[in-house]
Amino acid sequence: MTADNSTLSGAAGNEPLPIGDDPTLLLVDDDEVFVNRLARAMERRGFATRIATSVAAARESVAQGAPAYAVVDLRLEDGSGLDVVDALRARREDCRIVVLTGYGAIATAVAAVKAGAADYLPKPADADEVTNALLAQVSRFPPPPENPMSADRVRWEHIQRVYEQCDRNVSETARRLHMHRRTLQRILAKRGPR
Repeated sequence: MTADNSTLSGAAGNEPLPIGDDPTLLLVDDDEVFVNRLARAMERRGFATRIATSVAAARESVAQGAPAYAVVDLRLEDGSGLDVVDALRARREDCRIVVLTGYGAIATAVAAVKAGAADYLPKPADADEVTNALLAQVSRFPPPPENPMSADRVRWEHIQRVYEQCDRNVSETARRLHMHRRTLQRILAKRGPR
């Protein structure tokens, strides 16, 4: 690491992305392996990371001192990541927040942005994608992802989300998705596409 770690080269290496004077970063995810790996990667990029694995732990961490940056998983075991976004916004309005989720849906993305998130990334997201989302210029769109989800994967994720919201009731899920029940059962029996 260089002596001056307040800037980081962009993905293309063309313009430096400023981390700023306050490199504090809160990572909130209940997948401990993922969040620890991401924390190490973000520390190598110049961030001072803290980890929380639940909504309660994240709120406690924010109460002790709101970070300049945050990466929050949308679905946590004890609640919604949007509650963490609200707590961050209440303590520090300029906190740059990126929401991560395994359920990539437009409605969820809109809810995250309305709650105050700067960006929304589908899981799995790597450290470069997270860094670029955290440090992207507010006035411009982030660059398109190198490996976006395929249309089949987006469809599969949407079906899985609706299935979970219907308490794993196949008949109710099929009704809401306007699908035949047997077609839905075949989709659910298969592994998710890449």
